[in-house]
Amino acid sequence: MEIYHAKYISSHTKLSQCPKPDRPEYAFIGRSNVGKSSLINMVCNNKSLAKTSSQPGKTQTINYYDVDEDWYLVDLPGYGYARIAQRTRQVWREMIGDYFTKRPNIQCAFLLIDSCIPPQEKDIEFANWMGENRVPFIIVFTKNDKKKSSKNKNFLSDFKKEFLKYWNEMPQYFITSSKQKTGRDGILEFIGSLNDQYYDYLDSIKE
Repeated sequence: MEIYHAKYISSHTKLSQCPKPDRPEYAFIGRSNVGKSSLINMVCNNKSLAKTSSQPGKTQTINYYDVDEDWYLVDLPGYGYARIAQRTRQVWREMIGDYFTKRPNIQCAFLLIDSCIPPQEKDIEFANWMGENRVPFIIVFTKNDKKKSSKNKNFLSDFKKEFLKYWNEMPQYFITSSKQKTGRDGILEFIGSLNDQYYDYLDSIKE
């Protein structure tokens, strides 16, 4: 699958404000400063689509992007940023919880994890929460281009070791680099296959 045109649509703080759930959508979420905006821009092949920032916690709303008028890419607020006020963190948790448990057209969540640092408890906790709430997700390891300078060279085996303390097996995952565009083809092929299933199902119930 290739992307020809992606554009920003709208931002929301409540589920009721989100666009009509009439097409498949994919949510990108991870800890603050995980490289989410850069990954979204890489996937959509548009460097200025999602605004990147050196300030963690910048994303504070549910942000919608239209991709080829065929599916939605959704940018969600990051979690685990300590400098955000407790009340704001609670609002975010409720907003994200409502989104994942009540939005009917979510096909998959992409859980972004920084490959340059040791496994983080917040990431495992969030994966466990999605599992408990039956939210389909895959893992995306980011910043793989920085591995040469990273102290966490065995990031994949270290993460698997922690993850498998709670799960029977690892979910599907992609290893990515926004700078080198590593992992882009795999992510797009994955989304394309789910889009096909979504629209095939709609066709079948119309017959």
